[in-house]
Amino acid sequence: MCDRMGTERSGGPPGPSGLPVVGNARQFASDPLSFYEEVAREYGPIARYALGGREFYQLSDPELVEQVLVHQNGRFDKGEEYRRILTPVIGNGLLISEDEFWRRQRHRMEPAFHPEALAEYAPTLVEHTERLLGDWRDGTVRDVHADMMQLTVEIAAKTLFDTDIRKYEANISDALEAVMDRSEKRLERPIEIPDSVPTPGNRRYKRALSTLYEIATEIVEAHDGTGDDVVSRLLRAKSNADGLDDEQIRDEVVTLLLAGHETTALALTYTLYLLATNPEQAGRLGAELDEKAGGGPLSTDVIEELSYTKRTLREGMRVYPPVQSVIREATEPVEIDGYELDEGAVVTAPQWVLHRDPRFYEEPESFRPARWGESFRESLPRFAYFPFGGGPRRCIGENFAKQEMRLALATIARDWEFEAVTDELSLSPSITLRPDGPVKLRVSRR
Repeated sequence: MCDRMGTERSGGPPGPSGLPVVGNARQFASDPLSFYEEVAREYGPIARYALGGREFYQLSDPELVEQVLVHQNGRFDKGEEYRRILTPVIGNGLLISEDEFWRRQRHRMEPAFHPEALAEYAPTLVEHTERLLGDWRDGTVRDVHADMMQLTVEIAAKTLFDTDIRKYEANISDALEAVMDRSEKRLERPIEIPDSVPTPGNRRYKRALSTLYEIATEIVEAHDGTGDDVVSRLLRAKSNADGLDDEQIRDEVVTLLLAGHETTALALTYTLYLLATNPEQAGRLGAELDEKAGGGPLSTDVIEELSYTKRTLREGMRVYPPVQSVIREATEPVEIDGYELDEGAVVTAPQWVLHRDPRFYEEPESFRPARWGESFRESLPRFAYFPFGGGPRRCIGENFAKQEMRLALATIARDWEFEAVTDELSLSPSITLRPDGPVKLRVSRR
């Protein structure tokens, strides 16, 4: 797939040669994950390639990733590519806002993710999971991706907005899927048909976006600003006259609906699939839950004792990271590994590569939760594993997601076991690492 471009440090990092104008777009589009792997294997810790007239620099070494996300984070932002894809959906929401406005918004939302708040959410997380399982029947086939998406959007709406999203269930599920599908296509196509052209895809996207905005607006209007949820906190901040208005609050609601549920749903989906295809590991998880989880509703105290459950989720996010690559754009000239990158250079740090790097993981493609002992975690370079990103822009909901996943997985796997009907996962990497179609598992009571 790849041919050598050049290896002189003074001439820029090495990388695959490409075609005029489109660069390496055809190679990338045919199989992005294999492209990441081959670039890392053939060209080393920093490599250069071109997509649609823009230069990309892939970092496949933990120390270089740390340079960008931590030590020199002030010289990078989310970049034009993210804004091109997401601004039409989430406006200036927390996921793509920058500088002082981003800091203020994050500060306003952080209390919703503090440990005290997480402890209060736990019964809701378990209740929603048990309610979902009430629809399962012994021996039936479920699309667990659809189930996990439903579960996590309901949890996000209830805990963060104090809203029962079920009254919008069909509309919001279809709308979220349409918007995510469109975002995926935006990423694949540097040049695309303008939204104003009335193609079937554009019409579906506009309907979906209108639905999301209507639901988000209704959620905001149902609040009076006196509660402790995220919407109430944002409403109380409106009087500060610092750019926060009803539209911005609506955009933050849409941001949290999108970002607050999909990656968690993906992590749970892939972990369930891996358990279905690895019966020995599934048996060990079941044994831990039989011994320590009891028969009643799970709590935060119980899940703290479930070490193998934690390792199972950690390993699931290693094998199939919900976000396959972090992207940043240089806001000024910057030096990385002795190379001078120009302002506007796009830097990618692919979790897909680093999470499967044989330098750090023995049998990297195997699902081995037991590997995550304390000594292994301590020996691992900081950015050899970073499913939630890193640095100041590290996911605000990381601890929320970890608690949600642990409670959900323990509640599900305590009573159910799985058999894969989908023989092999087909993946569709875009902003997140989505499955390309249903993930079908046969569910049976233990």
